[in-house]
Parts: sequence; C-alpha cells; structure tokens
Amino acid sequence: MTLPSPAEGREKLKAAGGEQMADPASMAYRSFGLGCYAVVVRYCTMPLEKTAMIMNSAQVSGSGQLAQASKIVFADGPFTPFRTVGRASIVAWFFQYSVMGFIFQACDRGLSSALGVAPVVYGDQLMEDASKDETAMTTADALKTAGKLALVPVVAGAIESGVANRAETQRFYGLATSAAVEARIGANAFVRACGPAFGANAARNAIMATTSFVATPTLYRKYYPQSEKSKGSLFCFGLGLNIFFGNVLAITQQSLWGRALDSAAATGRPVSYAAVLSQGYRAEGLGAFITAPKWFSRVLMNAPIQGTMPWFYNNVLPLGEGLALAGVASALGTVAPSAKRPSVTLRGHGSGRERV
Repeated sequence: MTLPSPAEGREKLKAAGGEQMADPASMAYRSFGLGCYAVVVRYCTMPLEKTAMIMNSAQVSGSGQLAQASKIVFADGPFTPFRTVGRASIVAWFFQYSVMGFIFQACDRGLSSALGVAPVVYGDQLMEDASKDETAMTTADALKTAGKLALVPVVAGAIESGVANRAETQRFYGLATSAAVEARIGANAFVRACGPAFGANAARNAIMATTSFVATPTLYRKYYPQSEKSKGSLFCFGLGLNIFFGNVLAITQQSLWGRALDSAAATGRPVSYAAVLSQGYRAEGLGAFITAPKWFSRVLMNAPIQGTMPWFYNNVLPLGEGLALAGVASALGTVAPSAKRPSVTLRGHGSGRERV
C-alpha cells in the first residue's frame, strides 16, 4: 500500500471543498506528531536529562564532575531519575514540542505572508537543488527573511518555556523541593506558572529552535552537496549541527538556568541573573558556564530529541501527512452531501400535492 503524499492529500482536500483547511490541518498533524515523539524520547532518556541538569548547576565543582553528578542522579537506585517524572512532565513534554512546532509554523507562515517572503523549507523541499532556484532574493527580501528567521524562534522558544519550564524545575529539584521553593519565593500566579529562571530557559529554547527549524533545513538545502543528499545525510547533518553549534551556545544558558535554580533554593528569593553570573564567575571563571564535561552531558541529554528532530520532522512526518489530510477530506466528504442536500417543498392541496 502506497501512502498518499502531502501534495496528494492537499489535492483531495481541495476536491472536497476544504482547500482553506489544508494549512491548519497539516500544522495540527505535524504538531501532534512532534509531541508524541518527544514524550517517548524524553522519558527514555530521563537519566541523561537529570545528569545534564546536575552537571550544569552549582551542585558539582572541581574535578570528576560527571562522577559527582552520577552519584546524585542515582542516589536511590537506577530508577531514581524516572521517579522525578510526574504527570506535569508528560503533559509538558507533549505540549512543549507540539506547541513549539505549531507556534513556529504559525509565526513563520503568518510573517512570511505579511512580508511577502517564502516560509522555511520543509520535507522534500530540502532535497531540491538550490542552485536551480529561478529568482535571486533581493536585498530587501533578504533583510525581511533574516528578521523573520530571527524573531520566529524567539517567540516559539518563549512559548515553549511557558509550557515546560515549571515541569523542568520539578524534575531538577524533585516534586517536594520544587513546591517548597515556589512557596518560599512567594511569586504571583503568573510567575509560578512560568517557573523560576524562565529567562534563561527561554533563551536556551530559542537557540535550539533556531538550530532545528531554521539553521538545519536552510543550510542543508542551500549548501549540502546535491549528490550526497539523502534521509541519512539529513539525519547526520542535523545531529552534527545540534551537537557542535546549537549545544555549544545552549550550554551557557543551561548552566545559567541550573545555577539560577540553586540560587533561588538557597536564598528563597526571585532569581537575580546579575548575582548568579557574578557568583559563578568568581567561583569558577568561565568554567561555571561552559566546559567540555558540561557540553558533553548536555549533548547526551539533548541530541537524542533535538538533534534528530529535523530528520523526524522533514523525513518521517511527511510519510503520514498525506494520509492525515486525506482523512480530513473524507470527513468533509461525509458532511458535505447532507449540508448541500436541496430542500423539498410541497405544492398543491390534499392528496394531489407534488414535490418540487
């Protein structure tokens, strides 16, 4: 059985009179797929995530930081990291990636339409030969595109953190300690919903959204050798860019986030990034925020999900997108006949009435 392509699914929607639903349906499908993929991968790699959280905090220092972090992570046995996962984390993982994907798509398409520029490439477009593009981009369009590509990941990252940061702090502290820290800080309902150290978390997510949704597809399509393009090479390219670009930048914000949470727990006051930066730099210099072990632990945690996301988003999700759109078209087809059935009126009197 051959599944319909996304383009064939759109044609079926158009034939069913639902052309205007194609974009919302495809966005919903991709977002749902990203959310499901994230839950499975993030739960399976929870020990790596917990190790990275501890490595990028003030709880370890000096030599042997990985060994120190491992003792903390597995203090109560091999399943200790999994016991920090509550229902909030499962929900947050799903919505963190599904909402991020949806918001990114919505912002990208909305701004692209408003500015008159092309949206970020997706799916089979990555395999196209960029040298055969018919028109060169004008300077004005290049500036508009650059501005759009800078803004969209920031918005997506902030909304992702709004969904997920509080659950991440619960996994960092543990459920009981997290509740105690929130109570001591005494923030209002909105701040509590966002969670402590929101700014550092949002900055990290913006960096990773840029890497996965902007840098990987754009650079791969434009600069990767055409003869070498394949699903396998996209997988490796996305993973490499995540490890050696995205995570090199994101580790600084991950470390700032971890130290900020340690500060909030110790002082019982809202996070002061200036104080966290000053204390960290005085204690360990730049090593407080970026070292090879910190980067390595971050890669172990992040690469399985974020590094493989461009491959999953552009190679796996399109396999079922046409079928999903065809399903929407079928649903419209069952509704449309009853909606369009002509009304029946009766003309005449008594038994001689006739239908019109």
